[in-house]
Amino acid sequence: MNKLLLTILITLSSVFSFSQEKLTHEVYFETDKYDVPGTEENRLLLFISTLTDVDIESISIFGFCDDIGADTYNLKLSQQRANAIKTIFSNNEISESLISNVDGKGEILLKIVEEKNLLKIRGLNRKVEIIVKPKAPKPKVEETVAKTEPVVVKEKGVVDLIKESSKGDKIIFKNILFKTGYASVTPASKKILNDIAEALVEREDIYFTIQGHVCCTQFTRDAIDRKTKQRNLSEARAKYVYDYFVKKGVSKKRMRHLGMRRKFPLGGDPKFDRRVEIVITYVDNAN
Repeated sequence: MNKLLLTILITLSSVFSFSQEKLTHEVYFETDKYDVPGTEENRLLLFISTLTDVDIESISIFGFCDDIGADTYNLKLSQQRANAIKTIFSNNEISESLISNVDGKGEILLKIVEEKNLLKIRGLNRKVEIIVKPKAPKPKVEETVAKTEPVVVKEKGVVDLIKESSKGDKIIFKNILFKTGYASVTPASKKILNDIAEALVEREDIYFTIQGHVCCTQFTRDAIDRKTKQRNLSEARAKYVYDYFVKKGVSKKRMRHLGMRRKFPLGGDPKFDRRVEIVITYVDNAN
């Protein structure tokens, strides 16, 4: 009995360790189809939402078919299924640079236990398998205390930049972050956005354009807003901030909002491309 218990514990431990190394998800398709069924797309979007806080090293996407059909047909169909999943990842702000494999593998050899399960088994073979490999955690390095304190130059915050701004200035809201695929800001960003609104109320002499951005979409397309299912996420983010400022007392006459799609990526962590910034378009010196 003790030996059996030990075997179970060892097995569970190895499974847990393996799950820490990679995250997997499977998407199932109808016969001869590569369009993702609605229920399967919803499951996939839920899986993508769990990746927001994962430091991803690579994503592999493998398409498969059942054993019906010629080999050339199955290879093409399995590749189309893999490509369809890649498109959904891209539309939902997952950087294509993270996707290392998008391969159609053709048919899967059926493992038939009972003849009556054949249709069910074939259904499970019409799929795409997604494997997400997180980056290994960085080893902790013990910090040594320096003998002399270095001189730290403090970067000006957004509020200070607004107070000193003039026509033509572009101010990036670096700490206003958005959840992947959505137009609303993260809870931690709300207080900072409130401080920015207060600064803009005080600077009633400046007029500005709110520019919304997205990350990771190919060929400068806009991303899909998961809430509305519209491909206008950058515009929706700019409109969200616009509406927030209006509620806090900033005059509508001083603002306009604009979606910039992915025309101006910053080139760093994709989360910083899910951003909003303002461009000062006019300063009323009479105020």
